[in-house]
Amino acid sequence: MHDTSTLQARTAAVDAVRRMDALGLNRGSTGNLSLRGEGGFWITPTGMEPAALEPGDLVWMADDGSVQGVWEPSSEWPFHRAVYRTRPDLAAVVHAHSVHATAVACLRRDLPAFHYMVAVAGGDSVPCTPYHLFGTEALSEAVAAAFADRQACLMANHGLVAGGRSLAHAMKVMLEVEALCEIYLKALAAGEPAILSRDDMVAVIERFRTYGQARRAGG
Repeated sequence: MHDTSTLQARTAAVDAVRRMDALGLNRGSTGNLSLRGEGGFWITPTGMEPAALEPGDLVWMADDGSVQGVWEPSSEWPFHRAVYRTRPDLAAVVHAHSVHATAVACLRRDLPAFHYMVAVAGGDSVPCTPYHLFGTEALSEAVAAAFADRQACLMANHGLVAGGRSLAHAMKVMLEVEALCEIYLKALAAGEPAILSRDDMVAVIERFRTYGQARRAGG
């Protein structure tokens, strides 16, 4: 839990938190981030500014309920735990109060398949959970339900949660969903965007399974 590789992972987590702040996805101490470890997960502490955050400040939340760290964990730790329990394939979870995703969440709308890249979240929409008070078990259950077949969701009147097979993947999903929400809001200002069919999105999701950097044969 405290070996060199874990220190490297926590350092990467601090860099990601600072990047989120620099990009304006979070402001000050809003949002949080966690990394799955063996027997639990690391999570950012509550109320700490990104500039002050160091790798040793992350809090360890063990599966048995024990907590290790100098600081109190983020008040949102329950939904991070719920996501990891629901999705054993995910290695990182990020939460942001990014402007455009939060705006869509305040409309209490799912992000529909108005653009094929919505499939980055694993389906034909990015669902919006019902509103629940932050840090509550009700919110955790709602987020976990949304993550049963997705890797991102909006939380009504709150923000965005994204997960990934790695921290880099979780950040990619979060950035893409935020960008999509910006485009969606602009489309709504001009009219009602056309929505891709379920068959269209099934084809996109299937294409995504093999899409990415790959060497050419003989290259």
